[in-house]
Amino acid sequence: MVRITGVDIPGEKRIEVALTYVFGIGISSSQKILAATKVDPNIRASKLSSEDIEKIRSEINKRYKTEGDLKTEVSQNIKRLKEIGTYRGVRHGKGLPVRGQRTKTNSRTKRGKKVTVGSGRKKAAEKT
Repeated sequence: MVRITGVDIPGEKRIEVALTYVFGIGISSSQKILAATKVDPNIRASKLSSEDIEKIRSEINKRYKTEGDLKTEVSQNIKRLKEIGTYRGVRHGKGLPVRGQRTKTNSRTKRGKKVTVGSGRKKAAEKT
């Protein structure tokens, strides 16, 4: 396993995909990093030389905010929205969808699983 910015990169995957395991790096960022460092995107992560790994590490550290720094920035942005009382901040505080999704239905991931009441119709009486 290769370790980049504190994350274990899976060795059996192509390096282009394996870099996306780092928080803050998607597929397009991964492609840009590999183009800048002139590393073949089709090579497996376990087959990388130590020079290539070091080039990738330095490129990520130089140009991208990843892992803990990025998570801290995101949480500070959410905290700022809550403090100034914006609509988005209020929605974050209440644990509701922030980006305009409907909430009458289809927001179970944010609201949690709730028991709904049936039609109100009683079941037929059982024989005694």
